[in-house]
Amino acid sequence: MGVVSKRGAFGLLAALLVVLLGIALAIGTGRGERVEVAAQQPAPEVVPAARGEWVGTWSASPSGAEPGTRDGLGGQTIRNVVRTSVGGSGVRVELSNRYGSRPVTFTHVTVALPSALGGPTAHEGTMHRVTFGDGTAVTIPAGGSVLSDAVPLDLPPAADLLVSLYTPDATGPVTYHRMAQQPNYLARGDQSSQLSGAGFTHAGDVWRYLTGVQVFTSASDGAVVALGDSLTDGITSTPGANRRWTDFLAARLREEPDAPHMAVLNQGISGNRLLRDGAPDRLFNGASGLSRLHSDVLHQPGVSAVVVQLGVNDLLLEPRASDARLIVHGLNQLAEESRAEGLRVLGATLAPFGGHRGWTPELEQLRQQVNEQIRTAGIFDAVVDFDAALHDPAAPHLMLAAFDSGDGLHPNDHGFQAMAQAVDLTTLADHDTSAQAL
Repeated sequence: MGVVSKRGAFGLLAALLVVLLGIALAIGTGRGERVEVAAQQPAPEVVPAARGEWVGTWSASPSGAEPGTRDGLGGQTIRNVVRTSVGGSGVRVELSNRYGSRPVTFTHVTVALPSALGGPTAHEGTMHRVTFGDGTAVTIPAGGSVLSDAVPLDLPPAADLLVSLYTPDATGPVTYHRMAQQPNYLARGDQSSQLSGAGFTHAGDVWRYLTGVQVFTSASDGAVVALGDSLTDGITSTPGANRRWTDFLAARLREEPDAPHMAVLNQGISGNRLLRDGAPDRLFNGASGLSRLHSDVLHQPGVSAVVVQLGVNDLLLEPRASDARLIVHGLNQLAEESRAEGLRVLGATLAPFGGHRGWTPELEQLRQQVNEQIRTAGIFDAVVDFDAALHDPAAPHLMLAAFDSGDGLHPNDHGFQAMAQAVDLTTLADHDTSAQAL
């Protein structure tokens, strides 16, 4: 099994495995595996078999080890349900064992379109087995990840995809994304290729092991990655309805005239902070946003822009950032590192949280200071003003009641839609580096 190279090498490989699959897809990055703990291998020069590129269509940052999975989920089939942002003619999946304590071996992995949105039953004729270079089984070391070979599948935009995983063995703690807002399923035994969902039961709104889905497309302007906290994670959106602000943004990019044809990748983790990793009793809040730029953003295929929505939890969670300059410095560092990788960087102002139990006048002053710098200091290539989109004009420290989920901090579906509307779509692909308020 080969090792996947970094983001810049995704466009170099194309035709070798296409011939083996007998489909007009371009295959990238060696033999399809990405093991983060291994050394990289040089990418062979090949001639693309088809015009197009690999682009991420869905993603979720691993947020920790799932509680209660000390021995893993051996002898069960995991069926993840995810929503695409753009479509294509082929699929690859990324699996992660980042928070595992020992290697995990999957002996059977499949992808399929569902017969009904959100459900575990697969549509007849769409089930495909996933391979990994030299076989249908793959072993991922503790701390590692893997990228599959290409699978020929006509994947529509704004469609659900079922990704089923089976391991027969005890695996140790399961790497998962904690707040999926999407029902996912488990079944006894190996039912990865079963069309029927009868054997699958709802097993929590979390995604297990699956961290990315990529599509091969001939019509793409790249991908925008949203790096954020619970507001990007969308934890107060309607479960199963795909109404996070990133979902609304993806719809705008698909539907509005002259919009760039871009995928949207959600890398939000609830409780995530810009400057600090999750506290020992809150490891599920993930590593700091500064470090997640390198682990969760830069390797995404096709990424050309990133929206940074972080900073509120640095004010709210202990130990708190008591100086706005600390947050501004962190945002500036993240922006500079993103630009160094050729990305366009959009910065989001800190949304109002005056109705939240943790709010104080002192925190409000810090929030306003950070937002002033985001708007005027030229940190970002463009500014997405979530504060202006969400606050009550009569009481700017409060979220507008029509947008409030009820806790004073997190928006409801209407609020998430307002956040998506705050993004000027032309700035996602604009190469003018002067900061501008949207």
